Amino acid sequence: MGPLLFAALAAFFLCLVLTPLVRDVFVRSGLVDAPDGGRKIHPRPVPRAGGICVAISYVAGLAALNWAPFQAQSALDHNLVLVWRLLPAAAVAFSTGLLDDVVGLKPWQKLLGIVAAGALAWAGGVQLDNIAGHLVQRPWGFIFTIVWLVGCTNAFNLIDGLDGLAAGIGLFATVTTLILALLRGNNGLALAAAPLVGCLLGFLVYNFNPASVFLGDSGSLLIGFLLGCYGIIWSQKCATVLEITVPLMTLAIPLTDTVVSMTRRFIRLQPIFGADNDHIHHRLLRRAAGNPRSVAILIYLVCALAAGFSLLESMMTAAYAAVVACAFCIAIWMGIHSLGYIEFRVAGRLLLGGELRRMLRAEVRLRALEESLAAAATSDDFWLCIVQASRAFDFSRMSLAIGGRVYEERFNRAPSENCWSISIPLTSTDYIEFAQEFCPHDGALSTTLFVEVVRRSCRARWCGLHAEGYSRMPSGLEAV
Repeated sequence: MGPLLFAALAAFFLCLVLTPLVRDVFVRSGLVDAPDGGRKIHPRPVPRAGGICVAISYVAGLAALNWAPFQAQSALDHNLVLVWRLLPAAAVAFSTGLLDDVVGLKPWQKLLGIVAAGALAWAGGVQLDNIAGHLVQRPWGFIFTIVWLVGCTNAFNLIDGLDGLAAGIGLFATVTTLILALLRGNNGLALAAAPLVGCLLGFLVYNFNPASVFLGDSGSLLIGFLLGCYGIIWSQKCATVLEITVPLMTLAIPLTDTVVSMTRRFIRLQPIFGADNDHIHHRLLRRAAGNPRSVAILIYLVCALAAGFSLLESMMTAAYAAVVACAFCIAIWMGIHSLGYIEFRVAGRLLLGGELRRMLRAEVRLRALEESLAAAATSDDFWLCIVQASRAFDFSRMSLAIGGRVYEERFNRAPSENCWSISIPLTSTDYIEFAQEFCPHDGALSTTLFVEVVRRSCRARWCGLHAEGYSRMPSGLEAV
């Protein structure tokens, strides 16, 4: 316990002293994060120098263990071997963030840097090669390791949107990891986590609202990467699948926010890795009337609850641990539901309300209509295909004017005052017109697609006949 406390205190005091010094250097150099009235809501420019302070303090806290007069120094050195192997990879993650803070990087460049850091960590022994006692083959172990580390690192980068938010969440996750490591006798993990506790605690003195310094990408990427590595180190000694979920609980807020953000952007057909102001903390901030301090404290409380769930699960038997894990997942789902994301409500209605099946049915009918129109040999066949399909799409009336003749079909479903109609020009004189009840069963989208299929097919197959005097257009349907 002595070495852990020594490392944490050394990192804490160094970060406490170093942060204002580095902050002032960044202010004089103009390396600040300026408010933009959008996602950056801080009232004045703030230096993004926190990552440098955290990185230096973390390494110094570990290095101080070599000079401290502890007994059993050899045992201490043995437990630090994996930590020292981890540092080169952490340095790459930190450097990637620092470059982004100073000169700016494109998303793919940041991703490449994090992947390189993950590969270095894997080479140093931080490997997902054992899941619940089951050996993972090397190619898959490497892939799982990279995906996990990239996910955790980017999660902290995305959640760093309010004063003290990423640092505070990181502090709760690191303290939880430290306690879990002590309970399980994982001394190497405990030694890796203790200095980060001190760093984050010292940094929060200046980073909590109103913040005088930000973590920057260098800090958020470093913290996320280290916590991802801690999760892998924990999983290497897990005997059951449920034990692997413990790191997921400690990182519940940033990981959930990342999954939610990527999912809703996918639903909206937006860039998955793009930026917006609809993260969990943005939603809470709008509900809290723009009070970032209260939002940060609320999320801290949620992190404390997640820490309690993870500690509770780690101390229970498998049956009770499964109940705790399920209760935790239900709590997360209820929390996301309470934020009122429109994308998920719409997706839920599509999946559970039968709308998806109706859309699929309409799509199948449209593809069948395209095939039948393409196979129509005469205009009579073409018109009959349209009439048959119109019945399936619940049209009330339709008409076609082509070559000086007008064809019309009425289905007598509703009075004309309850219908809307649309006329699509094919040429200067030819057109096709549809009428349909308001709120049709298959929806406006399928109706629009139906009209577009008919318009495109009609212009491609039959409108060119006008120049030829409609020589290929046989009679057989009543013109009106």
